Amino acid sequence: MMHKSGFLIFFLGLLCPFFTQAQQLPQFSHYGFNGQFISPGYAGVKGQTELNVLYRYQWLGYDGTFDAGGSPKTALFTISAPVNALKGGIGLVVMKDEIGAVDIFNAQLSYSYHLSIGGGTLGIGVQGGLTNMSKGGYRPNEIDDTRIPFNSSDRKFDLGGGLWYQHDRWYAGAGLVNLLGANYQFENEAQDGNLGTVTGEKHLMVTGGYEVELSDVVDVTPTVLLKQDLNASVTSLEAGARATFNDKFWGGAGYRFGEAITGMLGVYLLKDNALSFGYSFDYTAVGTDAKRATSHEVMLGYRLPKPKNNTKPPVRTPRYFF
Repeated sequence: MMHKSGFLIFFLGLLCPFFTQAQQLPQFSHYGFNGQFISPGYAGVKGQTELNVLYRYQWLGYDGTFDAGGSPKTALFTISAPVNALKGGIGLVVMKDEIGAVDIFNAQLSYSYHLSIGGGTLGIGVQGGLTNMSKGGYRPNEIDDTRIPFNSSDRKFDLGGGLWYQHDRWYAGAGLVNLLGANYQFENEAQDGNLGTVTGEKHLMVTGGYEVELSDVVDVTPTVLLKQDLNASVTSLEAGARATFNDKFWGGAGYRFGEAITGMLGVYLLKDNALSFGYSFDYTAVGTDAKRATSHEVMLGYRLPKPKNNTKPPVRTPRYFF
């Protein structure tokens, strides 16, 4: 089997040829804490139930002068839980994303089948999701333009799949979403049957991380995330690292290629670090004329204790040894 550090170098090397510019999926600077959003294979793979809440306010102070909405805002809630009876785990993702005049609500239910491989756990996941997309509040260049959606919405079902490998010190995962390429249709103000259409583009997300123990009190975890729009061949790549001190506090920095520099701070609380709180700050490095300088993100996570093995060992007595 390939050595762990060699695997990570190989994994990062695979990503490097892909990065170009931005893509359409929501950006989260806390992607290293949000495996369930990236891949359905993550569901339950860590052997304990995890809950995560995240809110991102992008381009603080951006004014939607020409369209409704202003600064993009995204709220995300995820659950990952092992289910021994299913030989795997289940996961839930609920997201609300506001981008200008577009309002998206998405809910995904996942199942991951677990295999023990090479000292770690491989999760093979599938997911089904329902998305409701609303469009409205546009200001058309031409009055009564029949192509402009007006306070209209549509909802569609779609599928996804993915893999996640979790080892004690490193992980690698990949997920595919919008496999059906659902088409969303929107009425205009006249409701005359002229429908605008948006296609749910297929996206690939690939991530990895490796924890390095620098000393008894400091661990460093380099991480990377690639997002690829398979229809438009548009890619986003971000990489960074975070340092954890005394298993209680963390701080990190990263770079989203062609977009922003990121920084984060966080703390673990309660017994066994069950509660986690994080804050991230993005500084826009590219395209500042069309954006605002900063974005902000907060994260709250909670991990339930790992279930105990209540199976009692057999009791043997010499009386029955004949």
